[in-house]
Amino acid sequence: MSGAAPDLITVGRVSMDLFARDIGAEFHDITAFETGVGGSPINIAIGASRLGLTSVAFTAVGDDEVGRFVRRYLRNEGVITEYIPVKPGTRTGMAVVGVQPPDRFPLLFYRENPADIHLSIDEAEALPLSRARAISLSGTALSRGSTHDVSLYLAERARATGLTSFIDLDLRPDQWPHPLSFGLHMRRILPLCDVIIGTEEEFFAALAQRPESIMAGGKVSGALTMELQGLLRDFRDESGATLVLKQGDRGVMLYEDGETYTVAGFPVEITNTVGAGDGFASGLIYGWAQGWAWEQAARFANACGAIVVSRHGCARALPTLHEVEAFLETDH
Repeated sequence: MSGAAPDLITVGRVSMDLFARDIGAEFHDITAFETGVGGSPINIAIGASRLGLTSVAFTAVGDDEVGRFVRRYLRNEGVITEYIPVKPGTRTGMAVVGVQPPDRFPLLFYRENPADIHLSIDEAEALPLSRARAISLSGTALSRGSTHDVSLYLAERARATGLTSFIDLDLRPDQWPHPLSFGLHMRRILPLCDVIIGTEEEFFAALAQRPESIMAGGKVSGALTMELQGLLRDFRDESGATLVLKQGDRGVMLYEDGETYTVAGFPVEITNTVGAGDGFASGLIYGWAQGWAWEQAARFANACGAIVVSRHGCARALPTLHEVEAFLETDH
């Protein structure tokens, strides 16, 4: 690795992404796809790199052409890849995405024995943790395989050494064996994390005792909204973590130091929502790295998310620092 100390280490899943080029077409009518790289932790690493941070990707790929594509793509994005092991006998994950704006983006995961669930604690111990500023974990990484233990190990190490830990709840219901599994695993790791990022549905699935409706694709509304607010306040009071509740075009709610406040979003025309949350997370981490107050960091993060949803693609849509600054200098 270069001599520069990493600002951020991201941990978890990776995939080669195939995005439909036929905007608005039904999935069975798609004629062509555009290649990219994805997985929430990897998108955050790319987004942080584009904003000017030094980011390390800690994931794994198979000994296959897809894995070689992934590593080259990340190197071209300036992401440090030397901590990405090759796992013989596994495959690099893949995702296929249809694009039917404004609200239909069918997404299929191909994750049969993916390499990234087989990270080891020995590999984690080789990370430059003592020189890093922050680590970004992912909820899906706890769903199966040895990466579950690696995530807990890194969360404990971060807490013990003062390394700031972020976690994106990153709920993918089809990656969990039972509707209760996500919450059971999240409630073990979240008390170790400093900043927790998620949607209403993700927070409810993580903190509620009976989240089956959400795991089946339901939404938080009505009585569940009131229950969620109580869960968030109780968890914040117990853990001391900063909670970042994403609410789409309504912006975000921040729960910090006994205070709750809202940071408005930016209205834009939606092209593709896939990856918007990862753009938001990379922007939030960038703002934290600059020493900004959370409200300022969240406004910057909202701008990153707004830019992503207005573009085609996922990692390809993540903005540079210049693009975000130009966006904020307009009438926003």
